[in-house]
Amino acid sequence: MLQHEKSQRKLLLGADGREKMRAAGKFNARLMDTVRQHVRDGVTTAELDQVVHQFTIDHGHTPATLGYLGFPKSCCTSINDVICHGIPDDTQLRDGDIVNIDLTSVVDGWHGDQSETFIVGGASEEAVAVTQAAFDCMHLAISAIRPGSVVSEIGDAIVAEAHARGFSVVREYVGHGLGKSFHQPPNIPHFPDRKSKQQRLLPGMCFTIEPMINAGTRFTRLDKQDGWTVRTRDTRLSAQFEHSILMTEDGPEILTLTEDGPQRGHKF
Repeated sequence: MLQHEKSQRKLLLGADGREKMRAAGKFNARLMDTVRQHVRDGVTTAELDQVVHQFTIDHGHTPATLGYLGFPKSCCTSINDVICHGIPDDTQLRDGDIVNIDLTSVVDGWHGDQSETFIVGGASEEAVAVTQAAFDCMHLAISAIRPGSVVSEIGDAIVAEAHARGFSVVREYVGHGLGKSFHQPPNIPHFPDRKSKQQRLLPGMCFTIEPMINAGTRFTRLDKQDGWTVRTRDTRLSAQFEHSILMTEDGPEILTLTEDGPQRGHKF
């Protein structure tokens, strides 16, 4: 038995927990499909946040990010060179922007978590390419794993594809276990490291895969004023996609599939 495997077994979900996570993921996907109807030139990220907030509470659920470690809004909106944790405000989306919208809902005490990068209007070749790379890297990583895989197989798949396209992979921010807690073991780095080679993905385990792919350097810069917004150090573009995954006895099950969003194999 690999290191940490014994402690991981307590995170494994039985039939009831799996169904609760499926329900949370399904609602979160509905929320994403609702938000996508409002992503357009001229809308503010605060307006998108209000859509997220209202839809969530109207259905009796809770926006997980609101108040989480002091985060002030119900979702994250990360535009262009913002890698993650962008705070919704009065910034208007403009033609040519890319924006990642990261949503997490608490449904009957269980978490659904996902993100998408949207292309607003007509974007540059680089914007389309880095968005495509992030989307493909996520799905390649999902396809690479099976029951008993080590976590590093996720990072192996992502790094190989991103680097082949001339892009870099953010290391400071990673995927995570998910369940009754927003963030729990195991960490899911999007690059192979020593610890990720010692942890297995066992049936019953829930986690996110959410690669952040940069057009330029992988290095990041945290906004010292708001303490949340993370940008690329070289100010070039960054894109991200995220799904919640349940590892089953038959392989990975995506819990946050949308009806209207891009599916595996989509071309932007």
